[in-house]
Amino acid sequence: MSISVLVCDDHAVVRAGLRALLAGAEGIEVVGESASGKEAVATAAALRPDVVLMDIQLGDGIDGIEATKRIRNTPSAPRILVLTTYDTDADISRAIAAGATGYLLKAGSATELYAAIEAAAAGRTAVSPPVADRMMAQLRAPRPSLTGRERDILRQLAQGLGNKEIARALFISEATVKTHLSRIYAKLEVDTRAGAVAVAKEQRLLD
Repeated sequence: MSISVLVCDDHAVVRAGLRALLAGAEGIEVVGESASGKEAVATAAALRPDVVLMDIQLGDGIDGIEATKRIRNTPSAPRILVLTTYDTDADISRAIAAGATGYLLKAGSATELYAAIEAAAAGRTAVSPPVADRMMAQLRAPRPSLTGRERDILRQLAQGLGNKEIARALFISEATVKTHLSRIYAKLEVDTRAGAVAVAKEQRLLD
């Protein structure tokens, strides 16, 4: 029985290339395509593939990380393999936190992709060697040293609060919140709120 695959990428040429590539793989069948995160969520629900190949950057609308989270929160959800050109610690952490089974780079080989799809369909984790190296380096690295106030702000971020709401909750000024956020981003080596929360959860800085 073939492994059914849904391909999600906002570039038509990439989707066509992946479809052609997978057509040559025994036991793998592409059953659909999606050009956006929102479309991927709907198509996955309709087709119920075994595996979804998900890019991270998908143009306007929700990105691949949010689409992964929504798909994984559905009954009998398919496995998600992130297939992207981005290999930052923040992106990897966000993808894993959202429920991705694997994380592959587009620079990898066809053989690597076939093996990852088979592993994901069987419920096993699959990551590109460069990604595995980054994950191991992250695990070996000492946890960032955050102040008590920075941890307080991270907890508020994790709850989805904006700067004004955080300032009000912690009885500090909005300018102070922004200053602490800049320091948090620098320490966690991220540049977005979502990235900071993902890294904080991955490294258990909110415990």
